[in-house]
Amino acid sequence: MANMAIEAEPYELEFDPTTTALLIIDMQRDFVMPGGFGEALGNDVTPLQATIAPTARVLAAARKRGMLVVHTREGHRPDLTDCPPSKLVRGRGKTRIGDPGPMGRILVRGEVGHDIVPELYPRAGEPVIDKPGKGAFYATDLELILRDRNIRTLIVCGVTTEVCVNTSVREANDRGYECVVLSDCVGSYFPEFQKSGLAMIKAQGGIFGWVSDSRRALAAIGV
Repeated sequence: MANMAIEAEPYELEFDPTTTALLIIDMQRDFVMPGGFGEALGNDVTPLQATIAPTARVLAAARKRGMLVVHTREGHRPDLTDCPPSKLVRGRGKTRIGDPGPMGRILVRGEVGHDIVPELYPRAGEPVIDKPGKGAFYATDLELILRDRNIRTLIVCGVTTEVCVNTSVREANDRGYECVVLSDCVGSYFPEFQKSGLAMIKAQGGIFGWVSDSRRALAAIGV
């Protein structure tokens, strides 16, 4: 199949859909949905909610094109043996990982809040990466899955822009992957972090990757 091109900043990105994957990061109930852990901490989840519809459109197009789709979830084993003590106490909040939350134990695998929102729920055959850290490559088999499929380019959606999205893009960049982040398909609780997180990725000629949006991605995927 001939290469395609997606309009992006700092310049267009050529990609082959057969070696491109859609990576959807941590679109979990506890982060995105009203009544989840993110809102319980006092955050406005509206900006994260706004990412669901455009991400769903890109997901549908990627599936129709036959591209690999990979989902990630941040969370820990029920006994928390994979959660560093420093992460457990970070922030000194009264509510910590593993404590009861609005949708079950916070950031614990198997709980309702840990799972992916229904609008973006994985289909059979779509890998789901359960990651204990911020980056999608840390302590996971994501790189093995991508290498086995000869993936070279990642179209990145998910939350939050400045934390798990940025960390995963930087990890991917160090491993030689080309990443394009869709600005309306990634979100932050903090508008200033959204702006800065995207600026960091595309700065200096695309030091970590490219930034585009769902409209331009759909035009490029062309289904």
